[in-house]
Parts: sequence; C-alpha cells; structure tokens
Amino acid sequence: MAKYILKRVLISVVTLWVLVTVVFILVRCMPGEPFQGEKMTPEIKANLEAYYGFDKSLPEQYIMYIRNLLKGDFGYSMKYLNQSVNKIIAQSFPYSFDLGIRAIVFSVSFGIIFGIIAALNRGKRLDYLCVIIAILGTSIPDFIMGAVLQYLFGIRWGLLPVAQYLGFKYTILPSVGVGFYTLAMVSRLMRASMLEVVGQDYIKTARSKGLSKAGIVCRHQIRNAITPVVTVLGPVVASVLCGTFVIESIFAIPGMGKYYVESVQNLDYSLVLGMTVFYGSFLILANLIVDILYGIIDPRIRLQESR
Repeated sequence: MAKYILKRVLISVVTLWVLVTVVFILVRCMPGEPFQGEKMTPEIKANLEAYYGFDKSLPEQYIMYIRNLLKGDFGYSMKYLNQSVNKIIAQSFPYSFDLGIRAIVFSVSFGIIFGIIAALNRGKRLDYLCVIIAILGTSIPDFIMGAVLQYLFGIRWGLLPVAQYLGFKYTILPSVGVGFYTLAMVSRLMRASMLEVVGQDYIKTARSKGLSKAGIVCRHQIRNAITPVVTVLGPVVASVLCGTFVIESIFAIPGMGKYYVESVQNLDYSLVLGMTVFYGSFLILANLIVDILYGIIDPRIRLQESR
C-alpha cells in the first residue's frame, strides 16, 4: 500500500510541475499587454515591468516564479492595487468552498439515492422519474438552471432570495444550481452500476444462502456498485469546491469565479496564473485522494500497481 501511495504522490507532483510550466507559458502568450492605457507613460510602464519582473528574459521569469511558488507566494495582482494573489484567493475561496460543500452534499447524497431507487425499481414509474431528472440535469446548462431557479423560487413564488450570499436561505438556490448536474451524473452512474452488479455471481450466491433482499442490497450490491462513482468524484469535487463561475455570477456570490473572469478580461497575468495553479493543485489533490481511496476500496488496484 505504501508503494502504491508513493507512486501516486510522485505522479501528482510531476503533474503539478507540468501544469505550472504550461500555464506560465500560455499566460505569457495571451494577446495584449497588462500595462496599457491613456495615462500609461513609457516611464511608468518601464517601472511596472521592472517591478513584476517583465524586464527579464522568459527563463528568468520562470525560475523566479517557481522560487516564489515553492514559498507559497503567488505574487501581486496587476489590477487590484496592493492586493496579493494569495489575499484575493483567501478572501474569495471560502465562498466558493462553502457553496461547493453544500452542492456536493446535496448532489452526491441525492444522486446515490436516486440511482439506487431507479435500479431497484427498473422499468417502473420511479425509475422513469429518476431517469428524467438525470436527463434534465445533464442537458440544461448552468446559466439556464440558475435563471429558472431564480424565476420560480425567487420571483414568481417568493420563497427564496435570488442573489447575494448572506445566510442559509441565500445558499439553497445556488447550491442546487451548482450541484444539479453532478446529481444527474451520479444518479445515472449509480443506476447503471447497480444494474450491472445484479447479475454478478456473488449476488446469486448471497441469494442462494438465503440472505434477505435488504441485506444483499446494502452489504453487497451498493458496496460494489459505488466504486465507479468514487472514481469520478475527484475532479467533480475539485471543480465544484473551487466554484462554478456562471452560478457565482448569476447569484452575485463573491467567490473565485468573479475574480477569475475579471483577471482574464484585465490581462492580470499574476491573478490568472495564481488562480489556475491553485485550482489545478486542488484538482490534483482531489484525484490523489480518490486514487488512494480507490486502492483501499478495491485491493485489486494495489496488486496491479505492485506488479
């Protein structure tokens, strides 16, 4: 198990280094200049380029950035005066993280439940209802889902607030908007996995031993069917926790999405790079945790890696 974990950690570190390198080069290739405007004199521009290290060659800039990155320093924003990228992430990430946690709890729990209900009632009305919900969740884009939720529950029925993030009631609609796609994906995957497990030999053996239907479903069917669901949760969880840009914009949530979109529009190299690396690191860490959990759940993975 230790060898398996060590190998996964090394792969994650190499992946992170490749990500940082590629993003650094792509950001520098973005069209336009970060320092431009009517009041931007050549002297001011030269001072700003010297301050941010743009007066050096690209390899020197890269080495300087890697050194700062190893210290946990993402640098300073080029548009938000006297604001470090670390501070901006620290201020915005809690909103995205809180929204993501709520969306994950909602989507994963209900997705697994809907998938189990659909599989156990295959060909019946409950199955059709769960399938319809899954199709709607995977077909409707985030911005349409958010607008529909705002109109129905906020404007027409007046049950919930339609914007900002000031309390529990404010979190319900954006959490559903963020998590509805994940709910649909998890329910479809869980249903398919449950139906596949039904025909396995160990299920037939459990039935022949006289185990109850509830015991077979809980102890054998769900436990083995949930493994494929776990494998896809890594990137999904990281994506949701770091914020959904569209939903955050629609509901006026001051999360990472707002700053990320503005940083691209303003050519804020430091903020674009910092947030991309932060998001990528989060995604890689989530995948690493899922790989380890997958190895614990399914010992065959560890045996394959040790060969």
